[in-house]
Amino acid sequence: MKKQHGVSLMFSLIALISLAFAAIALVRTVDTGSLVVGNIGFKQDVTASSDLVANEALNWIAARNAGVTLYADNAANGYFASSLDVLDPTGNGTIGNVRVLVDWNSDNCAYATAGTFANCITPSATVTFGPNVGRWVITRLCTTAGSPSGAGNSCAVPLNKVSTETGGGEVKYGGGVRFTPSSGGPYYRIIVRNVGARGTVSYTETIAYF
Repeated sequence: MKKQHGVSLMFSLIALISLAFAAIALVRTVDTGSLVVGNIGFKQDVTASSDLVANEALNWIAARNAGVTLYADNAANGYFASSLDVLDPTGNGTIGNVRVLVDWNSDNCAYATAGTFANCITPSATVTFGPNVGRWVITRLCTTAGSPSGAGNSCAVPLNKVSTETGGGEVKYGGGVRFTPSSGGPYYRIIVRNVGARGTVSYTETIAYF
């Protein structure tokens, strides 16, 4: 009888240890799942509020759209009158040391090694919505600064569809249909970096014209 009781105790201890390990694994799984769900929620929140930051950038452009104000850079407010084709807003590009970085953290682009970029530009002042803090960079999609119609300058503008051939009240795709530049202004590229709770970072891009 004593030997039987001893064996039963050993199996009971093994079962107890197994249950303890299973409970620990379950707790860790629940904690990890909660953390993942929480991070997704923060990411969605900071991305959604990026629209509000972009709207502030649109208001900034609209307030200066008349006249020639937007023909020149306003680097102190994150506006550039040319397209900046070598712009690397996230700092993860692979275009070498010719790239232009954005000083999102006001630390002279310390997130990149010196010599791996050509320039470090200043974004807008911070815009705060709840726990989220955003900044933007705006580039006018033109080859150079100055008047969009100036000599040597070319800007991306919306296109108008013009039909030169119709049949039976129907415009035939590819048959006599052409696209011509509209008389509207050039496109503007708005890049927003938004930082939310727990250091969550979101980058969004908006293309707009006036």
